[in-house]
Amino acid sequence: MTKYWENDKNITGVKMNIIAIVLGVFCIGYGVFSAIMRVKSPEKFGKLEAMKKKFGDKTGNVIHVVSYTFIPILAGIVFLVCGFLGISLF
Repeated sequence: MTKYWENDKNITGVKMNIIAIVLGVFCIGYGVFSAIMRVKSPEKFGKLEAMKKKFGDKTGNVIHVVSYTFIPILAGIVFLVCGFLGISLF
């Protein structure tokens, strides 16, 4: 008889991928942290200033938001879904 903590299956009976779930939580956390820091203290982003100098204020800001906020959150969602479905990404 297996104990409830030894069962790593979700409610559909599919074995979950714990590594993908942890990585997904980390990615979402990083994206949310980046978004919060952007509002509270944008001067701490050294790469943001470099991107603004190279691409202009608006384009540099858009590139930075996409690459450091949207992509990590999107990747985290993908990792979480795959992890809960038991799909191995690695």
